[in-house]
Amino acid sequence: MEWQLQDAKNQFSKVVQKARFEGPQEITVRGERTAVVLSTRDYDTLRAGRPTLVDDLLGGPAWDDKLVDAVEARAKSPSRDVAF
Repeated sequence: MEWQLQDAKNQFSKVVQKARFEGPQEITVRGERTAVVLSTRDYDTLRAGRPTLVDDLLGGPAWDDKLVDAVEARAKSPSRDVAF
C-alpha cells in the first residue's frame, strides 16, 4: 500500500500493523516514493546472508610478517606534538 507522508505520520501504528500483516508499506512525498516500512520478518529476510560491517572489517586481508613488523616497529608516541 502507498501512503502520503502526512497520512503515514498521522496513522503510524496502522502503517506498522499493515507492514506486519500485509507486506511493505511505501511512503511518498509529493508523489515520489521515498521510504518503505517493512516488518522485521521481511527485513531479516532481506538482510539474510549479507555480511555485516564487523564481518567486513574482520574478513580483510591477512597481515603478512613484513606488515606486522612495520606496525610493531613504529613509534609509540604521536608523530607531532598536539596541544589540546
